[in-house]
Amino acid sequence: MSVNKVILLGNVGKDPEVRYLDTGIAVATFPLATTDRAYTLANGTQVPERTEWHNLVLWRGLAETAEKYIHKGDKLYVEGKIRSRSYDDQSGAKRYITEIFVDNMEMLTPKGTGASAASQQSTFTQSSQPQVTPAQDNSTTDDLPF
Repeated sequence: MSVNKVILLGNVGKDPEVRYLDTGIAVATFPLATTDRAYTLANGTQVPERTEWHNLVLWRGLAETAEKYIHKGDKLYVEGKIRSRSYDDQSGAKRYITEIFVDNMEMLTPKGTGASAASQQSTFTQSSQPQVTPAQDNSTTDDLPF
């Protein structure tokens, strides 16, 4: 048994680059930054802030959503898998790259300036199943005894 699962919460480094394959499938790529805050150890040693950059890859509906709604600086929560690959650059040198293939994404940046973050959160999942949201009307009776 094995598990390949990544969860990231960070800021988009640049607008998504979206391309469409010959079959019409959308693919979006963009960097996401996660930052560990600076801190001071008990002995007074200062540990500086550290930022990691992650290469995200989104397919199909997630890529189309990214193209429309995601911009540099936006805060995102993503879940996915780590994939590594290699390629030869223009000079013939072998290069290695690690990417996060995103399966699930939540946009956490509020739309506009006056919107609340809670009401503007949007969740997107790479799946063939439609996403079902519970009804907002709580006036109906339920079977709970309390």
